[in-house]
Amino acid sequence: MFGNHFYHSSIKRAVSVFGTLFNNIEVKRESGEYIKVPLAYGPRAKFIARLQQQASLGLDGNTRTALTLPRMGFEMTSLTYDPARKLTKKTQYKRPDTDNPLQMKFQYAPAPYNIGFSLSILVKNTDDGLQIIEQIMPYFTPDYTVSIHTIPEMNEKRDIPIILESITQTDEYEGDFQTRQVLRYDLEFVMKNYLYGPVIDSKIIKEANVRTYMESGTGKISNTDTAGKVVDQSVTTNPPDADSDDTFTYNETTEFFEQPSITYSDDKSSDPK
Repeated sequence: MFGNHFYHSSIKRAVSVFGTLFNNIEVKRESGEYIKVPLAYGPRAKFIARLQQQASLGLDGNTRTALTLPRMGFEMTSLTYDPARKLTKKTQYKRPDTDNPLQMKFQYAPAPYNIGFSLSILVKNTDDGLQIIEQIMPYFTPDYTVSIHTIPEMNEKRDIPIILESITQTDEYEGDFQTRQVLRYDLEFVMKNYLYGPVIDSKIIKEANVRTYMESGTGKISNTDTAGKVVDQSVTTNPPDADSDDTFTYNETTEFFEQPSITYSDDKSSDPK
């Protein structure tokens, strides 16, 4: 099971999709100017630490660029298995190999995982924060569903719900006249995603043969040459060289054989099964 390398970028794709939801949010000033709110991936502690350092900007003789507000940052916070969405392990997803029409590609059912995300909104006044919040909240009731092309190789596409679980507000202002007031809104989300195993190559089945035998004794076939063959069934595609995307039919052939004479004994353990 382990040791065969595969990588579908499923988690990376989920992070990208989540961030894309919030990369076109704007705030409007009283002058009528629209300002696009920048978005970056990173822990909220990084942005808070940067803001706390800005009280000394220019006071030590060094020229540094202030962190502009408003801005948003997001990060992946958790990855947990979701047993409630577990699928049957033997379920397979198949599709023809576009590079080799004589083969099929298949995968077993994916494993359901919940991916936690945190979105932090940093603003310097309440109105900016409320403008951003009101552009997000109406779409989550409490979930918003996105379609993700999970495995391009398998043409696998799923509808993935993203659930808004909580919103908290924090005031980072601490009384000093030289300290910038910073309001922070933290939004916690859960994405109901799936993680996939390797893509496996297999040949397309074009012929199937089924043989039925009857043998005395324990009923186990020890030698197919001497055992009594009863039925020989064969199913083939028509035409024989048909590909998976061609129009074709099936030819079915059934051949019956004379049943071997069997003597049943009083000892049921020796009767044919």
